Amino acid sequence: MDRDNQTIKYEFILLGFSKNSKINLALFFLFLVIYLITFDANCLILCVIIFNPRLHTPMFFFLCILSFLDLSYSSIAVPKFLSNLLSTHPTISILGCALQLYLILFLGGTECLLLALMAYDRYLAICRPLHYPILMRWSICYWLTSLVFIASFTIYVLPSLIIPLPLCYKNQVNHFMCEVLAVIKLSCNNIDLSESVIFSTSFISLLLPFVFIMVSYICIITSVLKVHSVRRSKAFSTCSSHISVVAFFFGTGMIMYFGPSSQYSSNQEKYISTFYVVVSPMLNPLIYTLNNREVKVTIVKVLSKLNE
Repeated sequence: MDRDNQTIKYEFILLGFSKNSKINLALFFLFLVIYLITFDANCLILCVIIFNPRLHTPMFFFLCILSFLDLSYSSIAVPKFLSNLLSTHPTISILGCALQLYLILFLGGTECLLLALMAYDRYLAICRPLHYPILMRWSICYWLTSLVFIASFTIYVLPSLIIPLPLCYKNQVNHFMCEVLAVIKLSCNNIDLSESVIFSTSFISLLLPFVFIMVSYICIITSVLKVHSVRRSKAFSTCSSHISVVAFFFGTGMIMYFGPSSQYSSNQEKYISTFYVVVSPMLNPLIYTLNNREVKVTIVKVLSKLNE
């Protein structure tokens, strides 16, 4: 008992997916490949947009922010997960766990709001093209982006800082990272209040942006159907990439967070988390690249120069 009481003060044990070393080794190589693709693809998108003046438009500015969020989001959890897969004693410090939990909440919430902002940008560009240069000028872009980050901190991080969760002398987290639904299970108190806060936050961060995005795209589709076929094809190509990102990210998030955590097993939480923490940051740059001709052309040019 004394040893357990001391352990909780310094570290958590992350149980991960399996105790079998062969399975963990296979998972290590799988997630390593995914992370390397995520890192390289998002860095490439960032460099292409930053160093190509032709891509200095609001749409690509928001895409640049999205790549930064995906890169940060993945890097907070995956490298530690990879090291734990090769370890016989997979742990994370109390401070490291707290930082991981709050940063994942902050960055995940920011991405939800950013995707809604990107939908608003596409709505203005397609449905209000004459007003777009005024309504989405750079000063407004910067202001909206700042608002997204501030709102994310206020909605997702601040409540958990104001109402801290007392933890018992348990140090085993049934997850591969410090995810909020897994950590609250270590609480000494009744977690009904915490679950209610999570549900309310999920409603604000997932359902409301998702509804806003869907309404925006209904308006966009209605408007696109009225334009010339060439412009229609380009508009649908741009919008389809955004809808794909939204469906994947919000879909897994809503499955995870809608409803009290007690309704889900810890194993379900782990598996669902891999989609929006590990897989989604890899798919986002690939989806946008494959559906955007300007980005593809620029990447080809950059790669051609590197091979010369």
